[in-house]
Parts: sequence; C-alpha cells; structure tokens
Amino acid sequence: MSARIVDTADVDPRAEIGDGSSVWHLAQVREGAVLGRNCVIGRGAYIGTGVRLGDNCKVQNYALVYEPAVAEDGVFIGPAVVLTNDTFPRAVNPDGSLKSGSDWDAVGVTLREGCSIGARAVCVAPVTVGRWATVAAGAVVTRDVPDFALVVGVP
Repeated sequence: MSARIVDTADVDPRAEIGDGSSVWHLAQVREGAVLGRNCVIGRGAYIGTGVRLGDNCKVQNYALVYEPAVAEDGVFIGPAVVLTNDTFPRAVNPDGSLKSGSDWDAVGVTLREGCSIGARAVCVAPVTVGRWATVAAGAVVTRDVPDFALVVGVP
C-alpha cells in the first residue's frame, strides 16, 4: 500500500505520509509533518511544519492546521477550520521592528481521539479538544473542551 498524492499538491519530501493516505489538489504539507495511515487532506488544506496527525484523520478543504498542532486517531477537521498557534499575534515588536520566528513561541492545539471540528470553527491555541467532543460549525474555542462535550458559539 502507498499514499496517493496528486500532482498539484505541494508535499515537502521531508514530510511523512502514512500508507493509504490521500493529499488532494492545492494542499500543502510542510517539512516534518507526520500523517498517519488512511488520512485524507482536502483541496487547499495547509498542514504546517511538524504537525502530527494520527491514523484515519480527515482534514477538509481549505482547513489551516498550524504547527505544533497534534490530532490523535480518527479526528475530523471540517472545511475552512483554523487551528492557530500564536496567543498574542502581532506583525511587529513594541519597538516597531518586524517580528521574526525568534520573537514568539508557537503554541498548539491538541485534538483528542475521534473529536470533530465543524466548518469554519477556530481553535485559539493553546487549547485541547477532548475525546469524541464536537465543536459546532463557526464556533470559536478559547478554552479546553472536555471529552464527549458539544460546544457552540462565540465567547
């Protein structure tokens, strides 16, 4: 068995793609990303440097999964979902100089086994979404979500 990567996807050779996984048109999988077995990465999705996906994960079209996100087995990430990685995003430092990679610490979103993140939801790192929990479409998650919970809305 092997992975299916369409010609129009941008997959860095240093990424690990598990057997049976598919990466579709215009998706980007960055260096150091690890996708488990039987994952599906939809059209235009972005998988950042060092992101880790377990087996049987589905990342729908145009979702943005920024490092250092971790998704355990069987996670669903809906269309246009954003998993952030910067608690205090800014383009510049207080002195006006442009921020660089050394000016901040990336923090991640952790998605536990079987959870589901609905279309256009945003998870503001650092948060953990519990096992088999559901985040409704359009929700904004700013706090940890317990196992088996359903969360909706915007704080």
